Amino acid sequence: MGKLSESAPTSAGLEEVVISTSKICFIDGVNGRLLYRGYDVLELAEKSSFEEVAYLLWYHCLPRQTEFQAFLDGFSGSLDLPIETIMILRMFPKVATPMEVLRTAVSSLGHWDPDSGNTRLDACLRKAQRITERIPLLISAMQRLRSGHEPVKPIDNQSIAYNFLYTLHNREPEATLVKAFDSALILHADHELNASTFAARVTASTMADLYSSVTSAIGTLKGPLHGGANIEVMRVLKEIEKTEKVESWVRQRLQNKKKIPGFGHRVYRCEDPRVAPLRQQARQCAELVGNLHFYELTRALEKTVTNLTGLFPNVDLYSASLYHAMEIPEELFTPIFAMSRVVGWTSHIFEQWRQNRLIRPRAEYVGPASLSYVPIQERDSKTEPQ
Repeated sequence: MGKLSESAPTSAGLEEVVISTSKICFIDGVNGRLLYRGYDVLELAEKSSFEEVAYLLWYHCLPRQTEFQAFLDGFSGSLDLPIETIMILRMFPKVATPMEVLRTAVSSLGHWDPDSGNTRLDACLRKAQRITERIPLLISAMQRLRSGHEPVKPIDNQSIAYNFLYTLHNREPEATLVKAFDSALILHADHELNASTFAARVTASTMADLYSSVTSAIGTLKGPLHGGANIEVMRVLKEIEKTEKVESWVRQRLQNKKKIPGFGHRVYRCEDPRVAPLRQQARQCAELVGNLHFYELTRALEKTVTNLTGLFPNVDLYSASLYHAMEIPEELFTPIFAMSRVVGWTSHIFEQWRQNRLIRPRAEYVGPASLSYVPIQERDSKTEPQ
């Protein structure tokens, strides 16, 4: 059977295939740079806030003071989860994973959104704000219910980072932890056409609604090859236990030809630019809480793997020990990824709608092409296709 066409080469995983233009995110995989709408993510993580970055991604520019205040005021109506959503959270079986709960809960939010059926851009921007504000509340409420506690009401006029830590632990978080968590949210906010963002754009290209597109992204993020790497990093650190065991563990892993989570990237040919600030924040937070164990293990793992393989760390390596210092359970690491990336997903959904063309790639058929039908009573093993 011939190929689809001579002008349509196949690419497993769509690697290096460019399917769209975008003004949202630029990745320089050779020099290790990441830009959101022209701004270096390292500068944004240091000087900006997650809310301001959301504004940047949605509205294409940084806000003036009055614009930003009005934008923040728009979040105030989303500080409470719908009572129906809380009821749904109470109904999940204990075996349901946090990502399964989040996927269903986010989908349910659309039913009680006052702009649910409104497809105007201003309404969709309001929906994006509500989703962004409510995903952290869903995660903390879900975790508290799973632990036998009641959800905690967030504090007015506080940041998303502050309120997540506050509603998760039911205590005022340290300012250093809030700043580090806010920076981590910024660093994870977008990363061009990763698997979940692509899924969101594919769904959006059918002109499905915002909640359906975001739910598609969450379902894609649930896969361990995309969103679960920092969970695997934490499991590795617990398995290694001591810094003196790191080298022998790494050598054994390499001998068994197994991947080491937290290293390597499909795009970057150098160190992921998000690693440096996460490394610094992980150390600061570990020092603050008086427990450097997992940070030091991570540092030893980084040095050993890089020396033995030449592989560079990626964004997942230090986010594990950073979140551990914040007392965030590892089963919430992937939901937190969604909590941050939702501003990127929604930005890409809006961009897809503005320049929409239904995403419909082709597959190269490599199966048989000239089989003849044999009645079932006449079939035997010899007539079955190989």
